Amino acid sequence: MSVVDNTPGTAEPRTRTVEASRSVMRWQRTYQRRIACTDLLVGALVGSLAFWARFDVVDYSVPYLVGSALFPFGWVLLLAVVRAYEPRFLFVGTEEFRRAAVAGGILLVGIAFISYLGKIEVARSWVLLTVPPVTVATLVARYAWRKHLHWRRATRKQYMHRAIVVGYERATANLYRTLQLNPYHGLDVVGACLPPARLATTTGVITDCDIPVLGGFWDVPAAVRESGADVVVVLACPELDGPAMRQLAWGLEETGTELLVAPIFLEVAGPRVSVRPVADLPLMHVEHTELTQWRRLLKSTFDRIGAALGLLLAAPLMTAVALAIKLTDGGPVLFRQERVGYRGNRFEMYKFRSMRIDAEDMLDDLLTSSDSGSVLFKMRADPRVTKVGRLLRRFSLDELPQLVNVLRGEMSLVGPRPPLPREVEQYEWEVHRRFAVRPGITGLWQVSGRSDLEWNEAVRLDIRYVEQWSLLLDILIICRTVGAVLRRSGAY
Repeated sequence: MSVVDNTPGTAEPRTRTVEASRSVMRWQRTYQRRIACTDLLVGALVGSLAFWARFDVVDYSVPYLVGSALFPFGWVLLLAVVRAYEPRFLFVGTEEFRRAAVAGGILLVGIAFISYLGKIEVARSWVLLTVPPVTVATLVARYAWRKHLHWRRATRKQYMHRAIVVGYERATANLYRTLQLNPYHGLDVVGACLPPARLATTTGVITDCDIPVLGGFWDVPAAVRESGADVVVVLACPELDGPAMRQLAWGLEETGTELLVAPIFLEVAGPRVSVRPVADLPLMHVEHTELTQWRRLLKSTFDRIGAALGLLLAAPLMTAVALAIKLTDGGPVLFRQERVGYRGNRFEMYKFRSMRIDAEDMLDDLLTSSDSGSVLFKMRADPRVTKVGRLLRRFSLDELPQLVNVLRGEMSLVGPRPPLPREVEQYEWEVHRRFAVRPGITGLWQVSGRSDLEWNEAVRLDIRYVEQWSLLLDILIICRTVGAVLRRSGAY
């Protein structure tokens, strides 16, 4: 089967495609220039502050003055060398931040290596005042630009890619709904191409999502020219074998259209996938998600150090919260509840009590009033919540005692929320995947909508976290948690 349409398109569709492609390239180049200029400014600011903090205004060192002046240009060059400006790493995902962090590590090791080999005395205070701060500042600045881009996409539908999806109706509709819920990915589905056997039964649009059907698999290049799309997303289809995909890629080359191919396994992180050539076939090797011993030790160490620091810093606040709860009704300060954690083991979770003393006795009468309609019980105007408790929930202060659970090894700082045993009894088999890691105080779905999120989407995000875990992802989620708490969205 050939998927390349060799019929020449009309001048108008081809012009439309070229203009759409140029428009995408323009805003991508603009975004790259802004990122590079920001990195340059960050390097200049850090270099200047480090120089004036380390050396006297009058008695300064000329080599360090020159080094501080050239530092921002060297920093931008190093970021370019590690490919931190490539479009495929920008906009979404953690790879951009990982590469910026790697650049900082390379710079630090490089200075130490050159100093040792050349027997050059380098002021360690100057190095410590430049390399770690510029790395952190670059990550913060890039994160700010990323959030700005996502905000423009979510609120104004700007900086979007026009995408054609190739695959079966159900998979296409699922992808469409996911992209509608997460516009920050920047993909606006403008059409679909279905398998040949499905064209006879279609009505011209895919049911439930109103995506126009632009033809079959062999019509993809023509559909791109007609719709002005700049991205083609190919979902897993048995009809699209190796030769067919190769012809499709060749057919899209002349238009500069980006080709994205979804594997048959979804939600799998890049580091877990490697290509292994077997009998001239590029087979994908997928590592299991079970954390290795050293990675589990790394996460556990990070959790416990973070929990200890959190308890130390939050001690005055937690004392004030405890007094406020005690003075409200004289009841217990802490609420203890049995939850299900890692590998299905049960443990006692701690929270600041935000409800009346008899809240558990009232639950059975309120189950029919749940706003969730799923296995979770969620109620916006829960009559059991006290006035102090409502304030605690709004800013997630009731979760602070769970830092003790983290110290005890029962929970993690980041992970899926620990469910109640009665909720687990209603789980479908795939939801049990959440128990592959320790439950967390915060998680991917908490920073993506909190209680406003639908159950199926919350489960998808939790499983995605399990499949894609990394220490950098944990750090990013913790940073995003601060913003989610301050916005107070979905907190009740």
